[in-house]
Amino acid sequence: MKDETLFISDLHLDRNKPEISLNFLNFIKTRASSARVLYILGDLFEVWSGDDDPAEEFTEIFDALKNLSTTTKIYFLHGNRDFLVGPQLAQKAGFEIIQGPHIIQQGSKRMALLHGDELCTDDIDYQKFKRMVRSQQWQQDFLSKPLSERLQITAQLRQQSKSEMAAKTASIMDVNQLAVTKVFDELNVDTIIHGHTHRPGIHPLGKNRQRIVLGDWSPDPSYLISLDGELELIDPRVIDQAET
Repeated sequence: MKDETLFISDLHLDRNKPEISLNFLNFIKTRASSARVLYILGDLFEVWSGDDDPAEEFTEIFDALKNLSTTTKIYFLHGNRDFLVGPQLAQKAGFEIIQGPHIIQQGSKRMALLHGDELCTDDIDYQKFKRMVRSQQWQQDFLSKPLSERLQITAQLRQQSKSEMAAKTASIMDVNQLAVTKVFDELNVDTIIHGHTHRPGIHPLGKNRQRIVLGDWSPDPSYLISLDGELELIDPRVIDQAET
């Protein structure tokens, strides 16, 4: 149905997890092909070290997205794992890069789209790390290194991140409610859509507000459908959460 808009995030495409790539290919060629717009809200990749990485294991996915873009508009918003995705990959895969928070109108609903990590303000160490790696100077220095060195660095950072996450409480890695309220108030929206936390669900918040969390693909697809502002979250972990 070409009036539909789809939202996905947190696929974490990984050469060691081919089942996710297969599910995404099927999603592109079937479900997404009937949509008018597809939003990818970050962490499409488990890690991305720069657009000069040929990433040959994802060639079929890049080709499928490029083909999809001829009939479906595709937007990509950076996540914490793939903030180095740039214009070269965007052209290769047929999507347009947008910055979060990104505001859209769906029916009567004014929505803010973001990856979600900016809402996790209790994780002070992560927010400090994010400010460092998102700086222009850090990225220039990093991208000036040979690809082989960058791949080693990102592998080390991923291992370090896993170790740190294991030591953190679940509440620290979830959203901060004051940060959520601040986004609603400052952007004057009634709906926030994000991923990052891997805790899919629809959360009514009063004042006709709602926060919708997209799930990760582990490996089953998780996606949100919007048809004239009517929303339905499709996720095997979420039951009876259609919004009317």
